Amino acid sequence: MKGWYIAARPGTEGDTTVWYTSFWYFIAKYAVVRLGEQWCLTADQSLDLYSGKTTVPVQVIIKSPKGHNNTQKLMYDTSLLVFQSEIPDQVYKEPEYGLNLYPLAEALVYATPRYFQVEKIAARTCLAMIRDAADILKVLTKNGASLRAGRIAGAFRNIGNSEIADSIVSTMRGFGYDVREEDPFEDQPRTPLVYEVSPYVTRLRLMWENMRDKVVELFPEAPGKIDDVEGYLRSVDEKYSEDAYHSLSIEGYRVSPELIEKVRVGNWKPEEEDKEHKNALVARGYYQAFQAVRGTISDILKGKNAGEAVRADHPVWYMQMWMPFVTVGILQREDLVGYRTGQVYIRGSQHIPLNPKAVRDAMPVLFDLLKNEPHPAVRAVLGHFFFVYIHPYMDGNGRMGRFVLNAMLASGGYNWTVVPVERRKEYMKALEKASVEGDISEFAKVITSLVK
Repeated sequence: MKGWYIAARPGTEGDTTVWYTSFWYFIAKYAVVRLGEQWCLTADQSLDLYSGKTTVPVQVIIKSPKGHNNTQKLMYDTSLLVFQSEIPDQVYKEPEYGLNLYPLAEALVYATPRYFQVEKIAARTCLAMIRDAADILKVLTKNGASLRAGRIAGAFRNIGNSEIADSIVSTMRGFGYDVREEDPFEDQPRTPLVYEVSPYVTRLRLMWENMRDKVVELFPEAPGKIDDVEGYLRSVDEKYSEDAYHSLSIEGYRVSPELIEKVRVGNWKPEEEDKEHKNALVARGYYQAFQAVRGTISDILKGKNAGEAVRADHPVWYMQMWMPFVTVGILQREDLVGYRTGQVYIRGSQHIPLNPKAVRDAMPVLFDLLKNEPHPAVRAVLGHFFFVYIHPYMDGNGRMGRFVLNAMLASGGYNWTVVPVERRKEYMKALEKASVEGDISEFAKVITSLVK
């Protein structure tokens, strides 16, 4: 597209990361320059944004009275369609990117019927953000939308909110409209959804519910409780060198078995020759974090709830992972406390991790899900996936996710499992598919094939 430029580091030509990280900012800026403020995303895509869906879409559709029904091809097989249409009297200015959206209630009313089937997690997440029927009814009564009233009432009843459903039907009928309730979804959630201000709380719970059965189907039966705790921990110790080499290599670090052994046995002089050696710092941090994870596994094998154990201990894992960088003065102690405070992106991924505020909403939900999940394989596979999906730290999320995987595997009696660097491409592709398409099957298959 002539006249538009995205600043990028030299040498990143062909890397999709710069485009995906700039995507929504570009869409907002382009729309304002071409259309002023007379534009908004469609109701469906507005709901995507409200629901916390962070995937970059293949096509963005903008509505505007100034539209010319033309499709503009963009980079990496994405596109923008601006079509001529009226827009809501009032639009919501989304604060992160500056996008114009349908107001939430209006977006739910004007969403296409297909949206409730194809994007059921997003649709249910947005429905759970509605406190009462008032805003929905203002839209319905203003436009006399009896067919839409029946659909949205059915949608609320589907998520277990009969109070709002009844209010919509009775009010519209009271105004003389012939409302016939219909459920736009094709299935029922296992448990009723409650009102949530944060969309990420509902989204994560629905994703977990949607994915867990596939993991159970694919995973081998759990060996069960470990009686010989010390014997199991010895087997974990025996995996350390192999695990460190592969886990760090997956992240792009250049480590050798000799370096890993050097830092393990304590031949470690960070103030001297290793001070500028980042790979040595990372290897030492991995060793210290591994020991902390080993302690968590010991507690789990002795009866502590696995979700509660990881909730309590994962800050210590992270602190130990980066402590060598504090020792040599590269990081400060306060850098290792809490979750990230800035946005982070994953190289080459269409998935944009949660914003910092959303991370604080999401992490307690993850640990509640781990605590209450009865199946250890689900805890392991989804624990790992959800951790990297949320991406709570600026760096080290992959290593932390694999630590979660193995802590949860231990809770079911499975052996410590190494993800080999030789399967990195397959492993990362499976994570991307789960993040972007919501399909956990490939990732579950990868992990299943590695568990012995």
